[in-house]
Amino acid sequence: MIFADTHTHLYLEEFDGDRDIVVGNAIHNGVTRLFLPNIDSGSVDGMMALADSYPDHCFPMIGLHPTSVKANYKKELAFVEQQLTLSGKRFCAIGEIGIDLYWSREFESFQLSAFSFQLELAVKYNLPVVIHTRNSFEHAVNVIAEKNNPGIRGIFHCFGGSLKQAQKAIELGFLLGIGGIITYKNSGLQEVVEKVGLEHLVLETDAPFLPPVPYRGQRNESAYIPVIAEKISLLKKVEVAEVAAVSTHNALSLFKFS
Repeated sequence: MIFADTHTHLYLEEFDGDRDIVVGNAIHNGVTRLFLPNIDSGSVDGMMALADSYPDHCFPMIGLHPTSVKANYKKELAFVEQQLTLSGKRFCAIGEIGIDLYWSREFESFQLSAFSFQLELAVKYNLPVVIHTRNSFEHAVNVIAEKNNPGIRGIFHCFGGSLKQAQKAIELGFLLGIGGIITYKNSGLQEVVEKVGLEHLVLETDAPFLPPVPYRGQRNESAYIPVIAEKISLLKKVEVAEVAAVSTHNALSLFKFS
């Protein structure tokens, strides 16, 4: 079985001591496609170094994470656009972008502006987007709907919303990124996934964050993708191999990989 981890931050400092081992463990467990969402200008060098070390397995995105949107956000967005101009073909998506109103609403208007601008970049460069929505799903959906552009496509990363929200995302042409939260008893996500077709799902870890059961409290790794697939297979009453095949196909089709 071949898996894709559509969202993993393996370039972060949490992996500085054993990064090669972690990548090797993922590949050994069949997780052979690792998609790397960017955070801001400070994370690009580490991300690109990892992609250069594993060009057949690690694929970088470019974008400005909503929690990195501060007073200097226009400078950060200029950097994103510069990266696309210089080496746009290297990036598989615009991400991780979106809106995060969990920690603070101080820069909400800046986040909305940054999100809108990066959606436009995605259309310009014909790239999918990977969207972070924390306490902000409706805000993000409204921005996408207002643009009314069929070229906007991608993944709602770390989806944890209601069935109604899942259906809305699907109607907009998006996939749902399902991670370790699916293994948490009280998340509510299990009931949603039971009712959503596999053709709308991709797998992710968000490593080093949000590890699945039985690894809660530990550092998350891309090697744990099969744990997520196993939980989905139980909920959907299908073989793990089917979850692997369909979710990987969804991911590779979106990111335009064979």
